[in-house]
Amino acid sequence: MKTVKIGTTALLECGDCEGIWVDVDTLQQICADRERQAFAAKVPDALNQPLELEKTIRYVPCPVCHQLMNRVQFAQCSHVIVDVCAEHGTWFDKQELERAVQFIRAGGMDKARAQQIEQLKDEQRRLSVARLAGTMFEPPQSSPIHNRGFEIGSTIGLLFDLFS
Repeated sequence: MKTVKIGTTALLECGDCEGIWVDVDTLQQICADRERQAFAAKVPDALNQPLELEKTIRYVPCPVCHQLMNRVQFAQCSHVIVDVCAEHGTWFDKQELERAVQFIRAGGMDKARAQQIEQLKDEQRRLSVARLAGTMFEPPQSSPIHNRGFEIGSTIGLLFDLFS
């Protein structure tokens, strides 16, 4: 791999496949800094170009630690599949970095954050409902059901106490 400078950003590029390695800090800067995204202007319609789907899914090793990386969708809704080593960085195959930057510049990160917030709110609502449903069937600590050792919410225990 060779170091290439795109704008003020130094990245590692594979001379054979044209893939690009971006370390964790640099990727965070690219996601946050429009100046570092400026290189995407070289491929203004990267998102509109047809995707070359991989015939064979392959896992690639991290260039730093040599462990196999995880394949994930960039920002969980970009339709750009990248290889990630959580500790060291992200591998972008040919044109994937340009597609990811176009996604960011089109407001994709805001959309991804909004989706994550909505998912968290949905999960909180489900947990609240489950917690409320659980307390509706839980007898007070001093109830006869609890004192007899019946399982909380046990139908048999409730019926036994009703007919006693």
